Amino acid sequence: MPFAIDGVLLSNLLSTEYHLVVALVKECDMEELTLDQIPRKTRDLYEKAMAALERGNTGYALDMLKQVITVEPRFLLARKNLRIAQVKLAVAAKPNAMTHQLSSLKGAFTLMAAQGKLKKDPKAALDGAEKLLAMDPLNLSFLKFFAQAAEAAEMTELAVQTLEIARPYYTRNVDFLRLLAKLYIDTNQPGGAKDCYAAVVELRPNDQQAIKNLKDAAALDTMKAGNWTDMKSDFRSKLKDQKEAIRLEQQAKSVKGESDIDALIEDRLRDIQREPQNMNFRRALADLYVRAERFDEALQALADATEAAGRSDPQIERTVSQIKARQFDNAIAAAKAANDEAAVAAQEAAKAQFLYDDAVEMVKRYPNDLQFRYELGYQYYLRDQFNEAIEEFQLAQRNPQRRTRALYYLALCFTAKGQYDIAFEQLQKAASELTLMDDTKKDVVYEMGVLAEKMGRAQEATGYFKEIYAVDIKYRDIAQRIEAAYQKK
Repeated sequence: MPFAIDGVLLSNLLSTEYHLVVALVKECDMEELTLDQIPRKTRDLYEKAMAALERGNTGYALDMLKQVITVEPRFLLARKNLRIAQVKLAVAAKPNAMTHQLSSLKGAFTLMAAQGKLKKDPKAALDGAEKLLAMDPLNLSFLKFFAQAAEAAEMTELAVQTLEIARPYYTRNVDFLRLLAKLYIDTNQPGGAKDCYAAVVELRPNDQQAIKNLKDAAALDTMKAGNWTDMKSDFRSKLKDQKEAIRLEQQAKSVKGESDIDALIEDRLRDIQREPQNMNFRRALADLYVRAERFDEALQALADATEAAGRSDPQIERTVSQIKARQFDNAIAAAKAANDEAAVAAQEAAKAQFLYDDAVEMVKRYPNDLQFRYELGYQYYLRDQFNEAIEEFQLAQRNPQRRTRALYYLALCFTAKGQYDIAFEQLQKAASELTLMDDTKKDVVYEMGVLAEKMGRAQEATGYFKEIYAVDIKYRDIAQRIEAAYQKK
């Protein structure tokens, strides 16, 4: 039976603090390059490789992707697409134990040579590991060494990415699951570690070490869910002292009532008076004001932070936008509670207008911020301004974190314009880059089915719907669509 945790004790949370700090430090070491950050020549080569993949010219695409990662080893999107293509080819050949034994023999000398370079020249070892995976991307020995080499080269996130792509092939391999779980912990992704350890416990329900690992991962995940570790997207990226950050978050998490929040607010005000240039204290103050729903004071605290920093900060401005949106939400909730439908409609319209105006303004201020481009594209999409939305999403797809969603909305825009073939191409790109049937892939595959129906390819459409039905019978109207398909038969 699957192992379940009803709750996580505070003592468990505190016992993981050391591991959390280590994970944060390791995560900081990883400097992933995005498409916008690589040289134009290399970007052109990458885009040609992706075009070749879409045309089915896989061998040519693989050669170009290898050239890209040789020039820019930290451009993880290129490595991801290289690995996905390699794995697809390997799976199509229907590998088995004998396949992996033969590849191990073939790659023995390459492996030994790369192992000898692991300490003195990690990059050369990583290059050797790439050669091994080119021989057999699903060989467990090669995958383990690749993870070692990536960690030695301070590119642990690369190891995670590679093992995630191989995971569907190793769903019941305990050694593989333990390795991936460890890498998830090292890169501050405790939710992934928790899933891996839960799978191990399901396979080995009496394994006490696996049970302990699962509890520890759950504790870390609880901490992260409480925003203890949001380094990349919020003020954590500017924290100089991780212990101070954890102390501030522990205090915030321990709040039980208004008096506790008020006391912490007074503490932060004193901290700011003592260290006016410390952004930790100013952002923590704004967060406490938001918790107390003192939004105007939170906005003022962020304005003061911007003034103290002496420059604008897109992350602060994002937070300001979120607070203002929450003010509208509170006004809408109050109007609903009062059964004032006119006020509800007015506040919802005002919020929609604010979100649109804010997205336009942020792109004007930060034209190179692809996240703002994505948000503006979404606002255009909501207003049926499809050409404008397409322009923004075409830019936003260069952001690896937003690429698949941008492709999804591009498809919706082209569909709305009746350009079904172009829409379908965008969905195919997105689907090829998604290895797990998560919410995003469900949305993408569903729209592929809808488009296939619109283009008169009913059998193909049913195939797409079946992919979702097999993993989530409650998704949208998928159950009704499958039942209707079988009734036609």
